Amino acid sequence: MRVLAVMAFCFFLPTLWGQVELHVLGTVQDAGAPQLGCKKACCVWAAQEDLSVVSLGLVDRFEERSFLIEASPDLPAQMSALSNKADFIGEVPDAILLTHAHIGHYTGLMYLGRESVNSSKIPVHAMPQMMEYLSRNGPWNQLVILQNIVLNRMTHYEGFSLSSAIKVMPLSVPHRDEYSETVGFWIQGPVKSALFIPDIDKWELWEQDIRAWVQKVDYAFLDATFYDAAEVNYRPIEEIPHPFIIESMSLFENLPFAEKQKIHFIHMNHTNPALNPDSPQSREILRRGFHIARRE
Repeated sequence: MRVLAVMAFCFFLPTLWGQVELHVLGTVQDAGAPQLGCKKACCVWAAQEDLSVVSLGLVDRFEERSFLIEASPDLPAQMSALSNKADFIGEVPDAILLTHAHIGHYTGLMYLGRESVNSSKIPVHAMPQMMEYLSRNGPWNQLVILQNIVLNRMTHYEGFSLSSAIKVMPLSVPHRDEYSETVGFWIQGPVKSALFIPDIDKWELWEQDIRAWVQKVDYAFLDATFYDAAEVNYRPIEEIPHPFIIESMSLFENLPFAEKQKIHFIHMNHTNPALNPDSPQSREILRRGFHIARRE
């Protein structure tokens, strides 16, 4: 695997499989940045940037197929960006994988409807409650009825193949599950692997050891919604629990440097100073051996 300067992650196998790529298509929390109604300095800065809501793209060059993880509100631009990665890819990916039913992670499905691209039978991989939510509630169920999308059931800890070279496994994580359960993904390429957990309440509430998972994979894209408690002093944190970046850095502090280098913080709130690569907080994260995911 090599890491491109623009944060593209490429899996290489020098045989029949060819090349598999993982692309960072968005890094921001659900409501984007700048966020509606925000007049703070963070959003004044963000208005001059080109930021997108969290999403990953996968490209299998051997099979000439592409896959999207999350259907964010920025789906049209992200599908176009993924299509531009290789000239064989159509505007619509071969499948979409969803983590949960919060607005930044599934509402982009609306662009697959007849008011927009009017896609045909795009596989959408979702957990059981997520499938039920999409099937029973409009406008999402119209996508199912008109066969713009076909829902494929995922099961916690059961891996499945997206292509001959790409396998994924959903991992249930504790989160605010008002409408559906929440998962992250373990992604296995022909040579390297990645972990993607954009949303979790707190690492210590998970039945699994995140440090052990970091050691298992080559890249870990982890929830970094807030930098610290001071950032959310205007809202009760119990309403929106996430691991603070400073908590995660402390949790991973005793890992070897090579293990810390695997960690790429993602899913940053508009208030998170780590969004700005020139902030003191961004420099501190890098100084301590971690990375911050940046969109290509």
